[in-house]
Amino acid sequence: MKIDQICWKPDTGWEPQPPGRLGDQAQLVLAFGSAAVMSDRDLLGALRQAYPNAHLLGCSTAGEIYDVHVNDDSLSVTAIQFDVTKIAGARINLDNFKSSYDAGHELGMMFEVVDLTHVFVLSSGLGINASKLVRGLTNALPAHITVTGGLAGDGERFRETIVCWDDDTDNRTVAAIGLYGSRLKVGFGSLGGWDPFGPERLITRSEGNILYELDGKSALALYKRYLGEHAKGLPATGLLYPLSIRAKEGTTGVVRTILSVDEENQCMTFAGDVPEGTYARLMKANFERLIDGAMGAARISFEAIGGAEPELAVLISCVGRKMVLKQRVEEEIESVRELLGENTLLTGFYSYGEISPFTPGADCTLHNQTMTITTFREI
Repeated sequence: MKIDQICWKPDTGWEPQPPGRLGDQAQLVLAFGSAAVMSDRDLLGALRQAYPNAHLLGCSTAGEIYDVHVNDDSLSVTAIQFDVTKIAGARINLDNFKSSYDAGHELGMMFEVVDLTHVFVLSSGLGINASKLVRGLTNALPAHITVTGGLAGDGERFRETIVCWDDDTDNRTVAAIGLYGSRLKVGFGSLGGWDPFGPERLITRSEGNILYELDGKSALALYKRYLGEHAKGLPATGLLYPLSIRAKEGTTGVVRTILSVDEENQCMTFAGDVPEGTYARLMKANFERLIDGAMGAARISFEAIGGAEPELAVLISCVGRKMVLKQRVEEEIESVRELLGENTLLTGFYSYGEISPFTPGADCTLHNQTMTITTFREI
């Protein structure tokens, strides 16, 4: 495959050159930028003009990944010309469905499955139960078709997220591309690096992704007690203390982070399901383990395509990791570069949720607070 990778910043414009090197040969353009940038019709119009035959897929972020750099309020663009791989895309509007599950299922049913290898999906990051979205999408597809992707972000603001598909850009879209052909090798891995603390508690009252009670007491009150002075910054500061959810002993826990807080009803809305009868435990950051998690995800995705250097890697990391790592955030990107090799082009974004199996062969699910990597190589 041939790849044209460029970046736009408000103070410098396009670097290292304006878009369009692949011109009408590009089939897919991935674009990641802040909510303000993704709302700029002139910028997106320039991409449509520069790559007239390409599908445009992108979303708003909590930080843009361009090579080993993490930027804010920029536009990270990756135009791709595949050698033999074919692509098709689909989008749905969440407002047209009764549930997130139904939306995901309908999106999956829109793909022709003959020769389909992989589906990459981007979703609105707010006002959605992404666990159910992923379940609906994967249930609509044959079991051998893998799915990865992520939820759009809005920095630490949590006001509006945007998904772009071709000429359509709004805050209630879920869009996906299907990649077709046996010569495309796709790898993926998702790891965290957070440490549990405090006692494990039973979720005694919840509805889908809304949590009301832990051990029969107000979950929000308990959460605020643990956060102390950080509670004033909810929901953003909740990203520093996510919950690990597990169903039973011996199972791998999934991490959930807060999207919103309802003081009147004393509840918290999470990005994915927090089912009654499961167990929750607070997590806190371990800096070195976050970096190790990023490297571990890179290793898993690297091995999944046979241990050869990928041509492209899409990195989707959680905004909570960026908040913890702060000025050292590029270290987790550099650790991925170190493992995947100098010839692999890196793109991606900081998200409100990551979509992937933990490892090849596992079920696809929603994650929070992970580094999730999808690698691509044509043979």
